[in-house]
Amino acid sequence: MVATSTANTAGHTGVNGQWRNDRPNTSASSAPGSPQSFRRPPPTAHATTSGRGEVMLETASAAQTPISPSWARDKCRLADFSLLDTLGTGTFGRVFLARPRDKGQLQLYEEQQFFAMKVLKKVEVVKLKQVEHINSEKAILSCVRHPFIVNLYATFQDSTNLYMLMEYVIGGELFSHLRRAGRFTNEMTKFYAAEIVLAVEYLHSQNIIYRDLKPENLLLDHNGHVKITDFGFAKKVDERTWTLCGTPEYLAPEIIQSKGHGKPVDWWALGILIFEMLAGYPPFFDDNPFGIYEKILAGRIQFPAHFDLAAKDIVKRLLTADRTKRLGNLRGGAEDVRRHKWFRDVDWDALLRRAVRAPIVPNCRHPGDTSNFEKYPEPPYQTPDPHAPDPFRHLFREF
Repeated sequence: MVATSTANTAGHTGVNGQWRNDRPNTSASSAPGSPQSFRRPPPTAHATTSGRGEVMLETASAAQTPISPSWARDKCRLADFSLLDTLGTGTFGRVFLARPRDKGQLQLYEEQQFFAMKVLKKVEVVKLKQVEHINSEKAILSCVRHPFIVNLYATFQDSTNLYMLMEYVIGGELFSHLRRAGRFTNEMTKFYAAEIVLAVEYLHSQNIIYRDLKPENLLLDHNGHVKITDFGFAKKVDERTWTLCGTPEYLAPEIIQSKGHGKPVDWWALGILIFEMLAGYPPFFDDNPFGIYEKILAGRIQFPAHFDLAAKDIVKRLLTADRTKRLGNLRGGAEDVRRHKWFRDVDWDALLRRAVRAPIVPNCRHPGDTSNFEKYPEPPYQTPDPHAPDPFRHLFREF
């Protein structure tokens, strides 16, 4: 049995499915046999099956040594920032656009003027048994540094909330751009897929599996380059894990079958993502998550007529049910993916330097522009009482 998340809203960055978009109907390709609308079911929640077939919450943690750059050594406080527009809401709290009150602080944060401040209610995190997952996300984001992964600058807490000060990625979700376009061209899809390949290759080199690749978790920066966000399902692994988590359409067969899984699930998800960008909908969809699982295990893919032959081939190779034969999990690893004929004209070095012009350059009027995100009502924010008791501080020692 797989439990499902209660998430119903989107945010600038996500936490364990609690900041997801309750995906509205999307216009899709008019190719024969294609759906006219698609609605994403909720992501599945973290659960682990024991040898007795029971379902229990996993106690995941990332045993890593966080980097400590100069701009994160001094402890932050909420009073150091002005919280502006809401970028997203969820079960745990909100993500705000934030700005340092003291301009002299900007030199501590790589001269950035605006940030995404994730504010998580401790009582909700504890009640929903997400303590280990929040701590794991913090640990992983503290250790990674890559051009196509969102930056975490600092974390702190008070008696009421946890705070994660993150890079503000101004261009909004790739999902929003895909929804407006209906579907992407072959060249557009190749650009985004290639940047994701580099990010996934980096994460795997650190023994981190991401496990939640989808358009909602890909942000575009001011130049249109990808930033992967929402590391709530990410995990540092040496071999396999048995956690049941992710978004139904993107789950690899080995996750559904509880066979234990590892890095190959990210390459499967890349295949789903490439298909969805090219078609406007994923290859396996149904109104019910269990219907999706059945279609994934059946493995029948219907390609729209406009698909490029090389695109079809890479999707088929990534969506190979046998993970020992899946592209990305062969002897050459990620290099096999980069050498596939679909990517033959990609300059990987230039791409990593962000020297390749992006197909979509978001319209950004100023550094604090939030027009690429949905609008949310702004309830009055209550500053936590600094003298209030804090029964949960010991659970979040690393914040």
